[in-house]
Amino acid sequence: MTTHAELPALYDRLLGDEKHHLAATSTLDVLWVLYDRVLRVDPARPDAPDRDRFLLSKGHGPMAYYAVLAAKGFLNPSTLDSWLDFGSILGYHPDRTLIPGVEIGSGSLGHGLPIALGQAIGLSGPRVFVLLGDGELDEGSNHEAIAVAGRRGQANLTAVVVDNASATHGWPGGIAARFAVEGWVTATADGRDHDALERALTTDHPDAPLAVVAEIREN
Repeated sequence: MTTHAELPALYDRLLGDEKHHLAATSTLDVLWVLYDRVLRVDPARPDAPDRDRFLLSKGHGPMAYYAVLAAKGFLNPSTLDSWLDFGSILGYHPDRTLIPGVEIGSGSLGHGLPIALGQAIGLSGPRVFVLLGDGELDEGSNHEAIAVAGRRGQANLTAVVVDNASATHGWPGGIAARFAVEGWVTATADGRDHDALERALTTDHPDAPLAVVAEIREN
């Protein structure tokens, strides 16, 4: 297994998609904390029925995701060197049929949270985590899922919103308020502070879904 100190070197092997570079780097610490401290997943058993499910809704620019999967043993680090090559398993959007540990093919905005809600309902026991971008919350499908999950008290569902102030419209009172008004438990943390992220991601929420807002305020 790779340490966090070695993670930037893995990420640096995934160059060439400058359009999505900032979108990817904004998720790097959240992904690391999830896979290092929170998720119950095993690279030796990526399809274990009782595993936690992690869905990357923010699937455009998945370089940070690939780096963390390699760091945690789901991918051979040498696979990162095939990024952008014809025939590589590492596409511009992750592909669940090609990459161990990937739960959905994603990248089109607004799909991840509704899928995560459906999985959480169907699975009952295992926990389901989904990572979204703040701009992605402009999509109406997310607001429907937020409302339904809150009404159901879907306690095995956690939505992580990486807030890098990229949303076009925003929400009165902030992102956390948008979830709280629908009955979600909410927590906000510095998106680069690993201990704060861990505390937020492990907030007790026995009767409601959890929304964690990871704030990224970098120029």
